[in-house]
Amino acid sequence: MKISVAGAGYVGLTTAACLAEIGHTVRCADNDAAKLAILQAGKVPFFEPHLEELVTRNAKAGRLLFDTTENAVVDAEVIFICVGTPPLDNGEADLAAVANVARTISQYASGNCLVIEKSTVPVQTGQQLKRQLQLYARKGLYCEIASNPEFLREGSAINDFFHPDRIVIGVESEEAAAQLREVYRPVLDQTFRCPLHAPCVSAKRPAWIVTDTKSSELIKHASNSFLAMKISFINMVADLCEAVGADVSQVALGMGLDPRIGAAFLNPGVGFGGFCFPKDVQAFVRIAEKAGCDFSLMKEVEKINKRRINYFVEKVRKELWVLRGRRVAVWGLAFKPNTDDVRFAPAIEILKALTREGSVVSAYDPEATEKARAILPEVNYCATPYEAAQDSEAILIITEWDEFRSVDWARLRSVVSRPLLIDGRNMFDPKEATTHGFHYVSIGRESFFSTLAEDAPVPPRELKTAAK
Repeated sequence: MKISVAGAGYVGLTTAACLAEIGHTVRCADNDAAKLAILQAGKVPFFEPHLEELVTRNAKAGRLLFDTTENAVVDAEVIFICVGTPPLDNGEADLAAVANVARTISQYASGNCLVIEKSTVPVQTGQQLKRQLQLYARKGLYCEIASNPEFLREGSAINDFFHPDRIVIGVESEEAAAQLREVYRPVLDQTFRCPLHAPCVSAKRPAWIVTDTKSSELIKHASNSFLAMKISFINMVADLCEAVGADVSQVALGMGLDPRIGAAFLNPGVGFGGFCFPKDVQAFVRIAEKAGCDFSLMKEVEKINKRRINYFVEKVRKELWVLRGRRVAVWGLAFKPNTDDVRFAPAIEILKALTREGSVVSAYDPEATEKARAILPEVNYCATPYEAAQDSEAILIITEWDEFRSVDWARLRSVVSRPLLIDGRNMFDPKEATTHGFHYVSIGRESFFSTLAEDAPVPPRELKTAAK
């Protein structure tokens, strides 16, 4: 099938490469000339595990091509709209890029084609899209509209495409549903050899959900907002655990074993970030407000999340007393592991707060350094976590990269000025960290002092003696 994908960002490029991998001929379009040049040269402009491998293989096979939107849509049977919908100042989604693609389709596409919203858009966008295509369509063009929200997680997007738990489509006709089913047939039937694993015949088949376009559009916003709510909820519980001396990891375990709740997204920390959750919560609130519905619950989710940055910085301040002049190491810059995306990343806001306070900050991330440097050039970016920790008075863990789990404790202990580890993701067992000589502070759990005599805090009685 001839498919066009408008937008070569995280969603668009991943979708295009995976559609090509399952046998379609795909033109991936972007009107950013610099990005297009990178793609045409065989490179990928951002990090996503296994994506460059898929792009290279399918481009070489002639199944994946890169072009402008005008050229890409000319003879496409199916057109996926995968452009960005960033938040406006009032929280609404900015649909300018979607409207621009629609205008391009109406002017350059031909014959009959199925236009699919894959970008996260407000409910009723499909109606507006259909209207615009009808108003500006050139003679002989007929476009049907469908919704197919994406559920790709950055860091595992390739696996999510080939092994989705569900594929949701919103359509206006049985013909559109049949056409979309043909697009996804190899994934639905699991009849192809997945490039990441053994043959996928044994993999669980995804649920195929066919609904109307409005319901489909709402499913994405409702899903992301619910997951954001779980994160804010467990962060609120973590604060309570600290206040009363309980252990949030045990509370989350007991909650998560209830199948009605589940363990996913019950991980306390510095809050959710990335391009999806923050903007989708804002957009969902605005959608509800415009429809006359009270979404105060989601407003509180957003408020709780925003407070996590100050909460964490205050935790650092409590341990260091003052921040000005203190040497601090930050491990992790991306909003989550296995991506280089720093959009709405908690680490960026924490870095801004520390540098405003006058801290001397060194930072390390396996993939996101250059994107963070473009935002905060004044930070010292390092090639290894140990280099970042050199002479530090505190190490802050902001992103839970697997690399940090295999830390060489003896080496780390030898380079720091003060063995203080403040873990914003609860990555480590407190007893393990203290056994290696670190004062360990985490989220929603008791702080642990090192068992080594030279690192133990001075007892109150000795302080009184010294005062005499």
